[in-house]
Amino acid sequence: MTTSTDLAAVRYLVDDVAAAIDFYTGHFGFTLHTDAAPAFADVVRGPLRLLLSGPASSGARATPADLAGPGGNRIHLLVADLDAEIARLRSAGVDFRSDPVSGPGGRQVLIADPAGNLIELFQPAAQRPRS
Repeated sequence: MTTSTDLAAVRYLVDDVAAAIDFYTGHFGFTLHTDAAPAFADVVRGPLRLLLSGPASSGARATPADLAGPGGNRIHLLVADLDAEIARLRSAGVDFRSDPVSGPGGRQVLIADPAGNLIELFQPAAQRPRS
């Protein structure tokens, strides 16, 4: 297994740590690494360690206003078939926050975890060979 020092970590503040564990392990292939629910857990997928901080965790303490950044932050997960993922997640009752959007780099859709944190599912455009 990859050690925690080999991982990129992102902290998400969540209302319900158990629900977040179920969401990320059940829908997106994360594996549970540490379970200290209801305060904290972390889940891992490849090189990403997602820190799930509940209301009782030290990570959930308010960020001073002068350090708070703009909204819109999200994790970005690559998928091979965006339409298939949308169908799978809709049938599971997952909360979508956008319709699919296409751009020069590919297609994406935004969904929310149980605490409202955003997840971007992204299908890259087919790469053209360089001349």
